[in-house]
Amino acid sequence: MIAGTESENGNKIWKKFLRNHWKMVVLFIVGAILASIGATLVCLWVVGEVQLAGLIPATLGLWSMGHLVTFLLRLVFWEVLLIGVPVILAAVAIIFLWWKKLPDRERKEYRRGHLFGTRSRTTNGRNVISPLVFIVFCIKVFLDGNWNVAFGTWTFDYVVYSFLWALIWVLIIFGIPMVLGGTWWIRHEMKKKP
Repeated sequence: MIAGTESENGNKIWKKFLRNHWKMVVLFIVGAILASIGATLVCLWVVGEVQLAGLIPATLGLWSMGHLVTFLLRLVFWEVLLIGVPVILAAVAIIFLWWKKLPDRERKEYRRGHLFGTRSRTTNGRNVISPLVFIVFCIKVFLDGNWNVAFGTWTFDYVVYSFLWALIWVLIIFGIPMVLGGTWWIRHEMKKKP
């Protein structure tokens, strides 16, 4: 029952916010669309530039892990520099100036109604495993001496077993401390007297 009331209050506060500040919402939607278009154009520019500079081959069958990492690092660098930083600075400035212009009563109402969600101290670690497995996969490819070997020469078995090897090592590195910590915590909780 309480969760339903919080949800209803959240819906009411959002309806009021959208009714009073629809121009700001439209501005942010347009900004997001423009940022997406800009990110796409920067991506296309980087693809052309790295091929022109000879950093990557035009044919995918000739790519190696070194080419892939070089391309991804350059792409992330230019996306952050040309799109990410300006968009974040503009959004923070616009939100700050707009929020300060709101009357105190309205700001307090939005805070009380949890317009922007409730604060939670819990974090979610789901998105950590994939990058770690990829990094360990890259290390395995390097150690195997296949860093500058074209992808076209790799067998499917090599890719599958290398990813499996990387996943197992990530699970070992993080799983053993988790099992030890969990075992200690369970023993500690079991020793407590009710």
